[in-house]
Amino acid sequence: MKNTIKIILSLLILIILHNSCKDSTAFNGEGNEVVSQNEHLVMATVFHQKAAEMRALSYQAYNIARMMLDNDLRRAGLSKKQAIVVDIDETVLDNSPFQAKCIIDETNYPTNWKEWCELEKAKPLPGAVDFLNYAKSKGVEVFYITNRKEMFREVTMNNLIKNNFPFVDEKHLLMRNETSGKKGRRDIISKDYRIVLLIGDNLNDFSEVFEKKSVNERFNMTDSLKNEFGRRFIVLPNVMYGEWEEAIYNYNNTLTDKDKKQLRYQSLESF
Repeated sequence: MKNTIKIILSLLILIILHNSCKDSTAFNGEGNEVVSQNEHLVMATVFHQKAAEMRALSYQAYNIARMMLDNDLRRAGLSKKQAIVVDIDETVLDNSPFQAKCIIDETNYPTNWKEWCELEKAKPLPGAVDFLNYAKSKGVEVFYITNRKEMFREVTMNNLIKNNFPFVDEKHLLMRNETSGKKGRRDIISKDYRIVLLIGDNLNDFSEVFEKKSVNERFNMTDSLKNEFGRRFIVLPNVMYGEWEEAIYNYNNTLTDKDKKQLRYQSLESF
């Protein structure tokens, strides 16, 4: 009887140890490590959804935008109409539920992106609706430049309208065309408007000089334009994804999840 109890206790201990360790490292049938492709997204997405600091940063960005707009409105003798250019995803709309879906289902973009967009349920980032409607009240037009594809125009407009964003129409919504670069679309706006502010979560939302640059090059360009941030360039925090991550991978789309994990660890600076 004692031996039976010992055996049962031993088995229970083994089960507990197995369950406590199974989420950290997985192995396939050949004994090779299987890297969870989205484990690194967990804390980033939780921060986006649950951190009051995230909300504070969003409010802070739009409060600064309002101050800069007010400063600009005091100028006299403007020759062009004024406009504000904003990105959409993670700038005015929160897509963190899509990232959560990717984590839970072990998928990534573009899987489920179409389904998410068609739900038209992305919530506004804190401060975004109030600020853009304030700009409208001051006679400043708002243009949305997004890298969502043209096929998502209607559902994107519906999502924005449901959340009371201003200037949601064909003219003011510029979808992705043949390239993800936004310079061409900014230039179209600049023909008739003076762009007062550019608001986004990715440095490419502000200037083409950041596109496809290495980590250090992005640092250097940011330093060279330091006086623009908080004045003409307003940055929203996005720790879930962005060109900052692509730069770590050297823009190599053929890398495996294991390769990406290795590059993330190699990019860490410790003491």
